[in-house]
Amino acid sequence: MKISEAVFVKSASGPGQYPREPLPEIAFSGRSNVGKSSMLNRLVERKSLARTSSTPGRTRLINFYRVNKSYSFADLPGYGYARVSAQMRQSWKGMVEEYLERRGQLKLVIIIIDLRRGLEEDEAGFMRWLKERGIKSLLVATKSDKLSRSDQIRAAGELKERARAFGIEFEEFSALTGLGRDRIWRHIVQACAGPG
Repeated sequence: MKISEAVFVKSASGPGQYPREPLPEIAFSGRSNVGKSSMLNRLVERKSLARTSSTPGRTRLINFYRVNKSYSFADLPGYGYARVSAQMRQSWKGMVEEYLERRGQLKLVIIIIDLRRGLEEDEAGFMRWLKERGIKSLLVATKSDKLSRSDQIRAAGELKERARAFGIEFEEFSALTGLGRDRIWRHIVQACAGPG
């Protein structure tokens, strides 16, 4: 995918603040330390569109980006790592669930995990939640460059089987090398071209 435009649009905490442009939307979800911002930046070929931080959990609102005047990307708050109160985490959960259930133009949720950690219960539970609601998703494992090739193959094989059990597809990704970028873009284009 050739990128001619990638811009930050706004941050939002609820439906009244979401962008009104009726573009097909892709949501990105993952733990606070899986490299979500690095993945977004690599997908749109920009070094600092999405802010990266050495302190996980900095994304506390839903951040919206417009890509090529054709797609909207929604960066959802990270979960499971940020040093915040249980009350704050619960408010994030409510905000994200409201977004996922009410955003009519949402076409695909990309669930990002760390290949080294595998699929944890938080992610498995989220995949079940999406499936129950008929929300299309894609499982993507980042940081594949942090493992030896043999460990990559083993870990990716296990995740592919887990994803298949949920009826969704799986891809590997590396922000460092660009591995998987074109394949993920194919999933995005296909999801946005589909009905609903």
